Amino acid sequence: QECSKKQKNDDTQSTSVDALSSNDGFEEKNEFHTLANAKVLLSDCLACDNCMTSEEGARVFQQNQKELFRILNLNKKCDTSKHKVLAVSICPQSLPYFAAKFNLSVNDAAKRLCGFLKSLGVHYVFDTTIAADFSILESQREFVQRYQRRNQEEHALPMFASACPGWIRYAERVLTNLVTSHICTAKSPQQIMGSLVKGYFARQQNLSPDKIFHVIVAPCYDKKLEALREDFYTALYNSQEVDCVLTSGEIVQIMEQKNVSMKDVTEVAVDSLFDEIKEGDVVRHDGKRSDGYLEHIFKHAAKELFGIDVKEITYKALKNKDFQEVTLEKDGETVLRFAAAYGFRNIQNMVLKLKKGKFLYHFVEVLACPGGCLNGKGQAQTEDGKPDKALLNQMEEVYAAIPVRLPETNMHVQRMYQDWLEGMDSKKVQETLHTKYSAVNQTASNLDIKW
Repeated sequence: QECSKKQKNDDTQSTSVDALSSNDGFEEKNEFHTLANAKVLLSDCLACDNCMTSEEGARVFQQNQKELFRILNLNKKCDTSKHKVLAVSICPQSLPYFAAKFNLSVNDAAKRLCGFLKSLGVHYVFDTTIAADFSILESQREFVQRYQRRNQEEHALPMFASACPGWIRYAERVLTNLVTSHICTAKSPQQIMGSLVKGYFARQQNLSPDKIFHVIVAPCYDKKLEALREDFYTALYNSQEVDCVLTSGEIVQIMEQKNVSMKDVTEVAVDSLFDEIKEGDVVRHDGKRSDGYLEHIFKHAAKELFGIDVKEITYKALKNKDFQEVTLEKDGETVLRFAAAYGFRNIQNMVLKLKKGKFLYHFVEVLACPGGCLNGKGQAQTEDGKPDKALLNQMEEVYAAIPVRLPETNMHVQRMYQDWLEGMDSKKVQETLHTKYSAVNQTASNLDIKW
């Protein structure tokens, strides 16, 4: 069965969107009503709607600008018992989009985006880099443990990265048990940020998690699906870790409809999760087009397992630029073999090798988008839905120029492991920073979707 996104059926999709939107109970006219009509079509999403339930589809459609404006409008009313603290967390791969699009430095883009969001009524604006710090550190530790258990456990290796929700969706709904046991259990940066905001930050502010409305600004639409996962819901507080995901492009739509230019917005420093201090300059992790799981895990494993300090990583392109490998040799023997597989063409080739038992890699950084997260469909697209290659090249240059900070050097992270998570090997670390991935039963016709 071919992926339904290949079938251009925009009229049907638009009808379903309108039907859902007309019943959402938010018809009241207010200062945001002209902005509340932007919609997300399933054709914009990497996840095939063959593996999306109708309930999930409805909830994805609710994650648009209208939901943000509903909270903003609620906060303007007199009933303070219904007010929400509105927090927005911005993914590092979104900032180069704003910088390139508006011809700003990445630091200026971050401050002006923060200023714009606060002018709407947002209370806090955070950078999710700290959440990626946690995710990378946990992934590093898990890989070393899996490598050490590789002869005792059949599914210990290879290990697949877990940060990309499009890949996770495909693995759980289509590839099933062949792959899910190999996926790293560390949560993605988005969902760890959800835990930080609804857990750590809520406690610091003496707030119940359900009193915070948490929005993520991300490069792709699949992040909306990820936010809906049942394992990222706290029944005690009737609260998701992430309440709404808006793409970078959806934020620009708000600016355009309010006739606001980024260059006219007052710069405001991005907030920190810690007391009243503000974030400094934007930093990133190793890796030219992603959060750098491959590079960080490779260097950590080389040091921990073989006592080798790797300073620079050399990538070897295989079939195409989106499938590359990295190897480590010791005494003439290849002891580590990692790969980066971006885009579903490369993912399918990788899975085919796994099925045939010809899989040589210990770890694979898997991303659904060709070109990586910067090329998410929520930002680097032209009006006709094609990749904006010129803008993407600019974004890659901006991202590559951002200074690298190793997650191990973040003192806030080290302190939170001790003060909030009760140590690096605690039960709370497993509960807060990890999840589990498992096969989801689908109908027989959906088990061989081609991307």
